Amino acid sequence: MSTDYSHVQPPSLDYRYEFAPDELADIVGCTAAHGFSIVRGLLPDDLVELLQSEVRRVVDPDSTLGPGESRTHLSFIEGATEAWEPWLGHAPFMNLHHAMLGTDDVCFHRSAAIIRNPGSAPVGWHTDWCGQTDGPPQNTGDVLNRGLWPSGKWFYITGSRPSHGGLCLIEDSHIENWEGPVGFRLTKDRRSFYPVQDEAEKRYNGFDIPGLVPLFTEPGDCIVFAHRTFHGAFPNNESHQRLSCAVGFRPKSHTIDAPWQLPESSRKFILALPERFKTYTEGYTGIDPSFKGTTAA
Repeated sequence: MSTDYSHVQPPSLDYRYEFAPDELADIVGCTAAHGFSIVRGLLPDDLVELLQSEVRRVVDPDSTLGPGESRTHLSFIEGATEAWEPWLGHAPFMNLHHAMLGTDDVCFHRSAAIIRNPGSAPVGWHTDWCGQTDGPPQNTGDVLNRGLWPSGKWFYITGSRPSHGGLCLIEDSHIENWEGPVGFRLTKDRRSFYPVQDEAEKRYNGFDIPGLVPLFTEPGDCIVFAHRTFHGAFPNNESHQRLSCAVGFRPKSHTIDAPWQLPESSRKFILALPERFKTYTEGYTGIDPSFKGTTAA
């Protein structure tokens, strides 16, 4: 299977999916209809540069990430102290969240940042939604990723393009009871898929999929996708790092009783956050990556 995707071109779709930051109703509508949208120029250049610096500082503080490696930080907002004021105080960014969630009474849900070094492998196809199965939660996703709010408002702050480990997704894959792309079958947990001719389940990491939409964005653009949308990422075949980050919110009306104690890093974050942003910490659970599940009573 070829790993060179520099030939991949922007998609030609029969609907509009790129919007200005103030076209909020259209962004909400496109995401609901097709499972994704792109908000052009949501962040100014100086904030993009600051986030690039913060991602490197928080995710790889000792510069130990090696060639071909990737690393994800699961509570990025807690450590990105320099970005608190300009990012959380950027009205177009918060207005997007309010529009997508249908309320301005929101709290932090979760955040993340990713560094993918040159040579890093593709990210297999998956959905972040963990509501397909019942029973006790077995990981943090089972706790935090069962809500109905849109899951993705990602910034690819070095740009998104196929040659640079860019994001791709499957249009219209966000609908409930989606059965997977033609020629593939869903895994038992319905969180990924694999070719029908394969005997063993394995998260597919190829890009020859019906309905695939490669996303081409600039560093200040925001990629929005719905909570069930299936997505993956190309390998990073360029000579510099691919950086991305996100902070998500949820309505305060949706409470989560997390099966872990509020982490110490989250406690420090709540205390240190500027007063005008503390409203966003009401209901914040933090995340404990060591949580390995519970058993039924």
